[in-house]
Amino acid sequence: MSVQTIPVVDLDTGGVIALHTSLPNIEAARTEALPLLLDLPIDLVVGGTGALAPLHEALRRAGKRPREVILVVRGQCPDQDRRALMVGLDGLRAIGYLLAFAGPGGFDGIPLDLVCDAAPYLLVLPPELVTPRRAPVSLSMVALARGLGAHVLAQGVEHEQQLAALRSWGVRLAQGPLLAPGPGGRVHVPLPMPEQTDYAMALGPRVQELLLPAVTLPEAANAEEVVEAFGHEPSITSVILVDEYQRPKASLDRSRFLLSFAARYGHALHGKKPAQRLADPPRTVPKTTPAIAAMQVAGRDSERVYDDLVVTDELNRCLGIVRVSDLIRQVSEMESIRR
Repeated sequence: MSVQTIPVVDLDTGGVIALHTSLPNIEAARTEALPLLLDLPIDLVVGGTGALAPLHEALRRAGKRPREVILVVRGQCPDQDRRALMVGLDGLRAIGYLLAFAGPGGFDGIPLDLVCDAAPYLLVLPPELVTPRRAPVSLSMVALARGLGAHVLAQGVEHEQQLAALRSWGVRLAQGPLLAPGPGGRVHVPLPMPEQTDYAMALGPRVQELLLPAVTLPEAANAEEVVEAFGHEPSITSVILVDEYQRPKASLDRSRFLLSFAARYGHALHGKKPAQRLADPPRTVPKTTPAIAAMQVAGRDSERVYDDLVVTDELNRCLGIVRVSDLIRQVSEMESIRR
């Protein structure tokens, strides 16, 4: 991990999930396998294709594809540049980049109404907001991100008290001096002690402890490809369709899918057509969801109560599945122990 890159840490697991750098230092990330957060001056976005050419070339030389990069747009946007900014952002998103805004709504940041229109993947809290005194502002940013379906990254974390505050606000991603790599290059994150209260124990283990590998296919896969996937192993209960970032987009239950395909004229009707036509929306749960809460998610739709749940990470990527039968067994064991 280069001194010119800053680790982005998942506060829930303590793992480094990305590296933050700037355009002049991008060569330092050439050998890193992790995704990149890359600072990008707003002027380059407003400047259009020509101004962005050095960005694309630098990433090409570093061996980084757009889908492996989150562009953190920084700077103010005058009213006359709004249209150019939105056109530039749309172009970057179409290429495959994920977009983030630094310090939205502040004196040096992008106006909140423009943030809402742009629907970024990530909002970045500057160090000056990661303080108890400014908690109301930070909480409003977290609420905005939640409303947009975006993630939040807190910068400048120096003290464990800040970590506790961030966790209480629901912020999962952070970086700063407290999370800097040690002598061996490893990042140490002070993790909260697990709650051993009767209430916490009654919720059961987190779904990540019951995780099974997911069978995934691209979201554009056709029905024949799904049939082939199910045919590899009779124990496969679902196929999850994912986008290029491994985010779940649809779920195919084995029984329902094969029943539709085996019906009269099923192959002719569905074989070469997109499998999404026979799919359901994925039922996702974050990897930290307790077993009891996951059971509640499973029970929301009586027609799909036994469908597999898709377990996701902090960036909404598919980590695997958890079977409802395993949740039921786990909860039953908990009940028998309490008796």
